[in-house]
Amino acid sequence: SAVVFPRTIATEQQSLMLVKRLLAVAVSCITYLRGIFPESAYRTRYMDDVCVKILQEDKKCPGSTQLVKWMLGCYDALQKKYVSLPVNNYWLCLQTVTECYHFKFKYTHQGPLLDFGSKDKKCDSTITCADTKKASILLIRKIYVLMQNLSPLPNDVCLTMKLLYYDEVTPPDYQPPGFKEAKYEGLMFNEEPMYLNVGEVPTPFHMLKLKITTERQRMDNVDKSILKQGETAEPLQVCGVSKDNPEEDEDMK
Repeated sequence: SAVVFPRTIATEQQSLMLVKRLLAVAVSCITYLRGIFPESAYRTRYMDDVCVKILQEDKKCPGSTQLVKWMLGCYDALQKKYVSLPVNNYWLCLQTVTECYHFKFKYTHQGPLLDFGSKDKKCDSTITCADTKKASILLIRKIYVLMQNLSPLPNDVCLTMKLLYYDEVTPPDYQPPGFKEAKYEGLMFNEEPMYLNVGEVPTPFHMLKLKITTERQRMDNVDKSILKQGETAEPLQVCGVSKDNPEEDEDMK
């Protein structure tokens, strides 16, 4: 009944398993808190002291079954180290995008270091299990805080997922289970978008980052203090508010 953190992450396989679990928890929390699927499509689990809802296949809810299949396709691409921007994206949309949840993954043989642009951490500081656990719980708590403060979604929304790949290592004919080739055309919002850096989780072999893009007007009712503090001292960072986010373009492969 609990999402168990390993005592050690000594192998790439152990790291991959944890990243898969964290992705499942994050995606499940987002869809649950945004009311995408009914209660019956989720089961209750605990991540340390945080109660989380985990999406499961529900025969009465074909949408949840489809999303589970997409997640399994993501796992296949993650294991092969092909996917660069999985869940680029959950697009909750009518004709245009309303909310976008962008998970980015990085891989390394040596393992990432704790620096990642932070002035408060040394570049030669390696990742520990305690670091990974703390970052994971912080990410989920931030998702809870933000999801509960966003404006309600329209009644008629659809959800879709796209994967982008590292072209230099991905076979041109590769498609993970549940996916088909599609043209990436970028994001289009009716209103001015706002970009939020929610958080990142490092392991000795992987890095998971989550960014959210939504219409600025949907953030009008959000208590501005949560953008600065959330439930912890770590901020939800605003990346920018322009129609095109240069940082996103630079990251894409």
